Amino acid sequence: VNLTVIDLPGLTKVAVEGQSESIVEDIEMMVRSYVEKPNSIILAISPANQDIATSDAIKLAKEVDPTGERTFGVLTKLDLMDKGTNALDVWVLSIMFKVLEGRAYRLQHPWVGIVNRSQADINKNVDMIVARRKEQEYFESSPEYGHLTHKMGSEYLAKLLSKHLETVIRQRIPSIIALINKTIDELNAELDRIGRPISLDGGAQLYTILEMCRAFDRIFKEHLDGGRPGGDRIYGVFDNQLPAALKKLPLDRHLSSNNVRKVVSEADGYQPHLVAPEQGYRRLIDGSLGFFKGPAEASVDAVHFVLKELVRKSIAETQVNNPKP
Repeated sequence: VNLTVIDLPGLTKVAVEGQSESIVEDIEMMVRSYVEKPNSIILAISPANQDIATSDAIKLAKEVDPTGERTFGVLTKLDLMDKGTNALDVWVLSIMFKVLEGRAYRLQHPWVGIVNRSQADINKNVDMIVARRKEQEYFESSPEYGHLTHKMGSEYLAKLLSKHLETVIRQRIPSIIALINKTIDELNAELDRIGRPISLDGGAQLYTILEMCRAFDRIFKEHLDGGRPGGDRIYGVFDNQLPAALKKLPLDRHLSSNNVRKVVSEADGYQPHLVAPEQGYRRLIDGSLGFFKGPAEASVDAVHFVLKELVRKSIAETQVNNPKP
């Protein structure tokens, strides 16, 4: 399994000249932003010639991964340790043996010792193939680490990490599949919202337009007929608003006996008729219709407003329920 390795800076204690005063906190925050991720693997690298009890890498790893499920301990500079001659070097060396053998500072995963290229090798442009071969030869010939050769070196570390990553992937395949499906659903919803690309073919475009028109017609009809909200508001205009307005009209006064007599008399002119003339009735009807005009127009405006709202709503629902192909 391929691995992506991120080389993070070492944690510092004091800002040196030219650095920001917040450099210590900034570096720690940056490192934490990577190692806190639950899917990341932590390589807690510590030099073998330093007391591992003071290792900032191990300290931080234990904070963000207390169970040690994601942490691998790596000891570097082992080739420098066996050259120590003072008592401190000998003591630290004994601790390193215990760590590599799993008898001290235990982690859930085994510690791995590696030997990197020296500065002289880097200056001489020694390639990694040669460096890995020299590393293997060092462990095989070392009297201190010879019995651990099969568990030492960069190649073993890479295999260990690859195997661990493969195991983690297998364990998380169900959740990964669920996340992928959720992402697909979210992307499809986004495509439906913004609209999918329309085919350049004229026939396909005409088909798309007709399908959307049919869908709009169906949805708008459902709003009017009661399958969706909206039609009840139109009914309310004629069942409540218009009758209430008509009740307020002064029809009683307009059609009162005195007013009818007055209108008929005016229609007779200077010569009274035995039968009331048609002109008088027409004046009464025209006057009554004039009263109806205001409430009727208000009802039409109210229905028009509702219909416009239903059209906008139907268009939006058509776009949601019938995304463009």
